[in-house]
Amino acid sequence: MLSHLANLALERDCGRLEWSVLGWNQPALKFYDSIGAEPISEWTVQRITGNSLISLAKGNSV
Repeated sequence: MLSHLANLALERDCGRLEWSVLGWNQPALKFYDSIGAEPISEWTVQRITGNSLISLAKGNSV
């Protein structure tokens, strides 16, 4: 699957391929390292759910 996505990225003149992985998933991290993927430590995943999501949708700030 990743090979197919890499081909699509190259065909579409994309400069990179990025995805998310949980920090505790050592088998996945080891695999991604083995194919040359590099962790981007200066970025974090952000998520908004529940009441905060509802408030944001209504235009309310926290």
